[in-house]
Amino acid sequence: MGMDLNGIDLGGRVAVVTGSGRGLGLAYAKALAAAGASVVINDVDRAVVDAAVAEVPGSVGVAAAVGSAETADRLVGAAVDAFGRLDVLITNAGILRDRVLWKMSDEDFDAVIGVHLRGTFTCARAAAIRMREQGDEGRLILISSPAGQRGNFGQTNYAAAKAGIAAMARTWALELGRAGITVNAVVPVAATEMTKTIPAFAPVIEEAERTGTPFPAWLRRDEGLGTVEDVTGLIVFLASEASKDVTGQAIGIGGDRLALWSHPAEKSVAFADGGWSAAAIADSWATGVGAAPETYGIPAPKAPQ
Repeated sequence: MGMDLNGIDLGGRVAVVTGSGRGLGLAYAKALAAAGASVVINDVDRAVVDAAVAEVPGSVGVAAAVGSAETADRLVGAAVDAFGRLDVLITNAGILRDRVLWKMSDEDFDAVIGVHLRGTFTCARAAAIRMREQGDEGRLILISSPAGQRGNFGQTNYAAAKAGIAAMARTWALELGRAGITVNAVVPVAATEMTKTIPAFAPVIEEAERTGTPFPAWLRRDEGLGTVEDVTGLIVFLASEASKDVTGQAIGIGGDRLALWSHPAEKSVAFADGGWSAAAIADSWATGVGAAPETYGIPAPKAPQ
């Protein structure tokens, strides 16, 4: 039986974590194992998988790119073959192909959608089939992103995939509720190879890595950005019995910050008898429904002056 410092016991639970050879995925796998779970590690690179399996006690590894139904079946099969069941799926695998719209190729778009969106779909489908056959509860934990909630410059493909993942979480929470399978989207912010390139963050992250000093409070609180380990508490909670009543949610975590993201809802409504003409919309927009338009894009980080 395993027990992490937070007192959450995942003993007997079996988890698949896609894209868990390094970065956030590896941190998730380590935290689940430390809490007592058995873990299937996955990465595209066999050497990376082998190195991760050596770091995560009692784990097994599958080297494969997510996206295809075949890989999804291999991952679920690996869990069942090694550990007899599957309780938790974390769809973390992802790639970036950032370009502005007018420079983004079909290949850039398809590659990112294939790994993030299709990979989440195929893996979740295979996991849901297995969990429903087992006849007891399960956990689908889908990794989304602030880009999927807000949009982000240069990330047509990534933002669309991550928004789609949040939409799938809401849909699957409806479909799988009767089977006792919860589905949530996690919106993590952490210092990874991806976020180190953000200009406001780069020098602070480099300094922390060089000296071993913790990130400053403004970064951990105001920006909600910390280490990959800061994200793992939410993952362990969502994998556990303690989260059995939490489903259909998008939950943000990073640094010292835990947040519940809102879902889209009608913000302002107006009625016109007989319907709306273009001219009537034009006349009333700025003072009516459109008086307080929504913001868009991830706000630029602000380091204290």
